[in-house]
Amino acid sequence: MLSNGTAGLMDLNLNQPMRVMQCGVWDMALNDYSMLMAYGYPIEGQPLEEVRDLMLAEVEKLKRGDFDDDLLVSVVNNAKLDYLRGLNSNRSRTSQMVDAFVNNIPWEQEVHKIERMSHLTKQDIVDFANRHLGNGYAVVYKRLGEDTTLKKIDKPAITPIPANRDMKSAYLNGILAEEVSPIQPQFVDYSKEMTVASTGKGLPLLYKQNTDDDLFTLTYKYDFGNTADNRYETALGYLDYLGTKSMTVQQFKQQMYKLACSVSFMVSDDNIYLTLSGLSENMAQAMRLAEDLLANAKVDEEAYQGMVDLVVKARNDAKSNQDECFGRLMSYGFYGPRNSSTDIMSEQQMRDTRPADLLKLVKGLSGIQHQVMYFGPMSQQELTAQVDKIHKTAKRLALAPAPAGQPYMEQEVAANEVWIAPYDAKNIYLVQYTNDGARWTPEHAPVVNMFNEYYGGGMNGIVFQEMREARGLAYSAAAAYRQPSKLGHPEYAMTYIITQNDKMMDCINAFNEIVGNMPQSQAAFDLAKESLMKKLASRRTVRGSVLNSYIQAQQLGIDYDINSLVYKALPNLTLDNIVDFERRGMAGRPYRYLILGNENELDMESLEKIGPVRRLTLEDIFGY
Repeated sequence: MLSNGTAGLMDLNLNQPMRVMQCGVWDMALNDYSMLMAYGYPIEGQPLEEVRDLMLAEVEKLKRGDFDDDLLVSVVNNAKLDYLRGLNSNRSRTSQMVDAFVNNIPWEQEVHKIERMSHLTKQDIVDFANRHLGNGYAVVYKRLGEDTTLKKIDKPAITPIPANRDMKSAYLNGILAEEVSPIQPQFVDYSKEMTVASTGKGLPLLYKQNTDDDLFTLTYKYDFGNTADNRYETALGYLDYLGTKSMTVQQFKQQMYKLACSVSFMVSDDNIYLTLSGLSENMAQAMRLAEDLLANAKVDEEAYQGMVDLVVKARNDAKSNQDECFGRLMSYGFYGPRNSSTDIMSEQQMRDTRPADLLKLVKGLSGIQHQVMYFGPMSQQELTAQVDKIHKTAKRLALAPAPAGQPYMEQEVAANEVWIAPYDAKNIYLVQYTNDGARWTPEHAPVVNMFNEYYGGGMNGIVFQEMREARGLAYSAAAAYRQPSKLGHPEYAMTYIITQNDKMMDCINAFNEIVGNMPQSQAAFDLAKESLMKKLASRRTVRGSVLNSYIQAQQLGIDYDINSLVYKALPNLTLDNIVDFERRGMAGRPYRYLILGNENELDMESLEKIGPVRRLTLEDIFGY
């Protein structure tokens, strides 16, 4: 009722009109005591106390019953929707059982929770809010400042622990001795599990029927994205703040929420996705609402300027986040100055752009070639009839081709070099990246997957065992040989570690040691192979994921599930195959060392011995 991401009191009255940057609530239902947690982020220059007061004012509205009578019905409908979606997730189902067990909730009571919710009245909500949401709350403010209480200690000596990969505990032997029926793999056969067809207007259609429940997902996929025109992300983001000639933005969101449906837009490097999802019985109504928004969104200059202000603040805030900074450094280090992180509309471009021009881009999508993807209960004939009737687009032959883009390409590394970007912290983030332009082939996939499982695959992997467990050098450590998601892009290898500033060279030397001379353990290899085969055997590509898997296969130039090829090849792979692969693909190669940290606390002299040092700024890696 307070916050559901679409039509709650805080969503409509605070987030939508941009009175705060973002706010919301969530509950923690626990066995002894439960909590209602609320969070709020201020807009530029807004006092945190004002954010608090605005949120508390929405709580008071709940206590007074100052909300639309339809909201309770809509909340229950969406709870049913979330419950149905959760049934399709192993994690969700097991979490439901665990939560019921640890909180001593009878299972019958747990499974009928939604039914009981459907009997609640507005007065029940008001009474509950007044009974529990009083003045007995705590407030935590997060403010910028300097911690003057920090104390330094001397770095202790750490003695490496010999890795005992070839030993097994009695507990492990007991588990291994248990007889378990092996799970049989089930790989996707696209010719049987989906249909490739066309709508009545000739739009390409990927169709899979949902025979399990009443949920649907309908997507219009365009084969161009940010590489062709970086304005679309801003244009489609702007729609979230707009109504149409016939309804306000609040009314639009309330109607969608009442239907237990949602519309979303995503812009990737090479694609644009317009997606509707929810209860199938309401799909036609949701389609009409979405079509009306796309065709008749009403320009709101004030909303546009407010959106730009929020985007600018979020961008500036990102420079204070260590993970964000490292992600941008990796993009810059892998792809160079032009990458998906930097190829964005600048603040000046956004402020100089007329919002009406952005809406022209949105309206123009109906005239560009695109593909329909559907997973839901409708028959193919029913779907085609509904799309042809409601989706406002011309016949395929009259549609313009998708604009061509210039792809972001991974850079090859010719010699050792160090790129460092500034971030004031007591730890560093470090990646070693190498790329010689090797091209992917399907036959290469089995050995790559096996190598990744043995070398960098979780807690049993060589990297984790050596860098974290044996030597105590890292908070987090990993390594991988990356395969492309699309033909035309190269394979590349990388190592990754987060460590203390004074351990940087220890980490680099240790990584170089296990890259140059990879530790070999037959027992660890056998365990990694068994683990990977079980992962592939238990993996299931089902429901709408079949369509996404088909598209991924097509992007790689194949028409089958690549996991089937990997699984069949694994039994014949040996440790010698992995050692040989690592020697050719990672050992002795030139690396680009990407470091996020405070160089005043780093051993720069040793870094300079690795290769030339290039100092980047936050403006370089963020693009603003």
